[in-house]
Amino acid sequence: MDSPIAGRVSMSKVDRMGDADLRFPDIPRGELEKTIRELVDRAQRVLTVQGRLRALLEATRVITERLDLDQVLTRIVQTAVHLVHARYGALGVRDQEGDLERFIHVGMDDEQVAAIGHLPEWLGLLGVVFQSGQSLRLAHIGDDPRSAGFPENHPAMDSFLAVAIRVREQAFGTLYLTDREGGEFSDEDEALIESLAAAAGIAIDNARLYEDARRRERLSRAQSEISAALLDPNTGDVLGLVADRLTEVIETELVTIVIPVDADNWRVASARGAESTGLHDTLIPASSALAAKAVDTGAVITGAFTDDRTERRLRGRRPGFGQTAAVPLTAGGRSIGALCVSRDGGGAPFTHAELETIGDFAAQAGIAISLAWARRDRQQLEVIEERSRIARDLHDHVIQRLFATGLELQALASIDPAFASRLERHVAELDAAIADIRTAIFTLRSRPATTGTALARNRILDVIGEFTPALPNAPRITFTGPIDLALSGSIADDVIAVVREGLANVARHAHAEHAVVDVTVSETVITVAIDDDGDGVVDGVARTGGTANLRHRAENRGGEFSLEPRQGGGTRLEWSVPLPT
Repeated sequence: MDSPIAGRVSMSKVDRMGDADLRFPDIPRGELEKTIRELVDRAQRVLTVQGRLRALLEATRVITERLDLDQVLTRIVQTAVHLVHARYGALGVRDQEGDLERFIHVGMDDEQVAAIGHLPEWLGLLGVVFQSGQSLRLAHIGDDPRSAGFPENHPAMDSFLAVAIRVREQAFGTLYLTDREGGEFSDEDEALIESLAAAAGIAIDNARLYEDARRRERLSRAQSEISAALLDPNTGDVLGLVADRLTEVIETELVTIVIPVDADNWRVASARGAESTGLHDTLIPASSALAAKAVDTGAVITGAFTDDRTERRLRGRRPGFGQTAAVPLTAGGRSIGALCVSRDGGGAPFTHAELETIGDFAAQAGIAISLAWARRDRQQLEVIEERSRIARDLHDHVIQRLFATGLELQALASIDPAFASRLERHVAELDAAIADIRTAIFTLRSRPATTGTALARNRILDVIGEFTPALPNAPRITFTGPIDLALSGSIADDVIAVVREGLANVARHAHAEHAVVDVTVSETVITVAIDDDGDGVVDGVARTGGTANLRHRAENRGGEFSLEPRQGGGTRLEWSVPLPT
């Protein structure tokens, strides 16, 4: 059995031992501390990687939840800069021809961008990465022999990382990052950005599909509205309607429809948009008009709306446009002009999809315009047919009844001389009414809105045909001089009235077998002469009704009118007026 005294002695010995007596060997202790430090470093790296992975997942969620392509592209650059702590970032997008379509950048303010003045041209390292589609990481940009340096006013950059972005295995663009905080980019940075680029490809594909669907929806809606409006008979400005609807399909500041005037000039027939003020009906030299070039090539082209000199004249001191897309506008199987879409200098260039949309819109608009013109022609034809029916009824029924009534009144006048003078006045009134009705018949038979000079000869021939049934033989007509060029507007109406009234007198009073109509245009005078072989002019009879009207028409134009016996029998009517300047 142990003694309590012995126990107290043993404990006192232990208490007298200090910390110096509790020592580990130096080598095992150093290894333990090193192991602990490595474990702490590894734990810290795991936490850092875990944090960056969480940031990558969050970034992937952010960029894939957006559907607007411009917002997606901007968000991709911002996220990449944040993930690897870069100072500058950019995303270059290529079009189907391999050229730069867009360049979205982060890190430079507006003043720096304005000082540089232009987008990259794929020179140096940018061109290498853009063409190869492979990732590239450099500690110092200037150390690579392929570097082309920086343009004037461009900020200095050192470390460099570029990763390709692919959409459905096709090159879409390249993501560029420069100036990482703390030095060069690491393998881990490159892996993160490559993972982000893979997610970005999916986000871009979704945004492009969504954007394409929305654009097609706007295009379809605009085309439906155009078709519905053009089918409305009250629709007036067809070209203005087309230009107006295109502003709802494409983001733009100006839509114009430019049509040719002659070999040297084109005219802005319609202008719509925020910058359209003052452009309507302005003339543009054909040599500088992008619209003329589009019609010549037959395809959608881009460039300046016109040269700088002409644009300054058109727009005064307002800033010009950065780019214009022009496409031929075809209707009824022929080119009627060009459809032009313009953006201001700060706007994004047109994408390939937007150019396709403009081309599709122009093609569908041309078809709609053709249908509208066909509908208008059909309506005009219906009006012409209805007018012709009314004219036939007036000619075959009303005039014949009035003519028969006049003959009966003349017969009564010969039976009862006491009432002869009064009856003759009534007959004269009937003659005037018949002349007015014939004028109305001609007006009804004329085509609506077609009183141009090219119809003067045809209009005279129509009058000849009108009176042929009332004469034993068809009147003979001769033309001398530039009839179609000289006779237009009201002077053509006067000539038609002279021919009609002269033939009407031959048919009613002359009892002639033949009649000859001669219309002559000299350098200074327009002359209408009508000769017949009838009974001749009765002396002493007052010239009233239609004959007096012809004299009045001649005097109003400073001309002369005569109705005299013709040598050898018959009558000669001659009406002449000075040729309008």
